[in-house]
Amino acid sequence: MCILRINIKESTMLVLGIESSCDETGLALYSEHDGLIAHLVNSQIDLFTEYGGVIPEIAARDHSVKIIEILKTLLDKTGKNLNDISLIAYTAGPGLIGSLMVGETVAKTISEVLKIELLPINHLEGHILTPGLEKDGLKPPYLCLLVSGGHTQIIRCDDYGDYEIIGETVDDACGEAFDKVGKLLNLEYPGGPKVSKLAEKGDKNKFSFPRAMMKDKNLNFSFSGLKTAVLYALEDLSEGDYPDVAASFQEAVIEVLTTKLSWAVEETGIKKLVCSGGVASNQLLRDRLKALAEEQDLQLSYPSMEFCTDNAAMIAYAGYIRKKLKLKTYQTNFARPRWPLGELYD
Repeated sequence: MCILRINIKESTMLVLGIESSCDETGLALYSEHDGLIAHLVNSQIDLFTEYGGVIPEIAARDHSVKIIEILKTLLDKTGKNLNDISLIAYTAGPGLIGSLMVGETVAKTISEVLKIELLPINHLEGHILTPGLEKDGLKPPYLCLLVSGGHTQIIRCDDYGDYEIIGETVDDACGEAFDKVGKLLNLEYPGGPKVSKLAEKGDKNKFSFPRAMMKDKNLNFSFSGLKTAVLYALEDLSEGDYPDVAASFQEAVIEVLTTKLSWAVEETGIKKLVCSGGVASNQLLRDRLKALAEEQDLQLSYPSMEFCTDNAAMIAYAGYIRKKLKLKTYQTNFARPRWPLGELYD
C-alpha cells in the first residue's frame, strides 16, 4: 500500500504513464524538466509459454494482481509520491478490453481521489512518438513504419497529433506472421524472436516464398499467403530444414517492409524514417533500414530495444506532448478495444 505525503506539486509537469493493452503491465514517470525518470514493465511471456499465446482473461487478471505493486515500486525507486504527479496518461486502446480496463480503472481512481488531470492515449500514437524518448530522436515530419504483433502500417506523421495511414496490412500483421511461423516450426511462444534466431543458421535463398502486393507500388501489406506457403513447404521437410525455412521467411518479410517503405519515401518526399513496435527489435530489419537510409540519404531513428515492445514510457511521453502542445483532446473517456488512428478525434 502506497503512503502519501502531502506536499506541493512540482512546478514542472510530471506525467504518470500506464500501459496495459495486452500482456505487459507498464508504468512510467516522465518529467518536463528531466525527461524519462524511470519505467517498469512486467511481462507475461512466462505465464503464456505453456499456452502458446495470450489468453485475454488470464492477462487481465495478472494486470490486476501486479499493477499496484509495480506502481509502488516505481514511486519508491524514484522517490516520488502520487501527489507529485500533475497528469496521468493511460492507454485507452486499442487492445484487449479486459487488460485495458485494469489500467483505466487504476488511472481513473487515482485521478478522482487526488484530482489529477487524466488523459487517455491511443496506443499506436505511443509507438509513433517513441523517437522522442531517445536523445537524438527525430521530430516530425517523418514516416513511421509501425511493425508489431497487431499492426503493420506506414504512417505519415506531418506533425505531433497529425497522422495519416498510407499503407497497412490487409490481413496478418508481420509480427503475428512471425509468431505463427514460429508455431509451425515448433518454437516456444513468443515465436517471433526465436524465428529470427533460428534464421541466423539458415540460407535465406533456399526457399522462394511469395512477396504479396508488390506489383504496382501499392503501400499495403499481406502476410497471410506467406504464412500459408511456409505451412505447405513444411509438409515435405524435416527439422534439419527449419533454419532455411526461417531464414527464407524472414527475408521475404523484410524485403517487403523495406521495399514498401522505400516506395513511401518516393511517394511523399519525406526523408526522415522511424521504425517502431516489437518487430523493430529485429536486427536484420534494422540493418536493412540502415542500408536503405545510407543509400537514399535518409535520416533514420528506431527505439532502444526496451521501447520497441509495449511500455508505459511511450504513453507517458505521448501524454506529455499532448498536454505541452495543447493538442485537441481525444473524444473518448472509456477503454476501446478498437481505436484506429483515423478516429482519434471522432
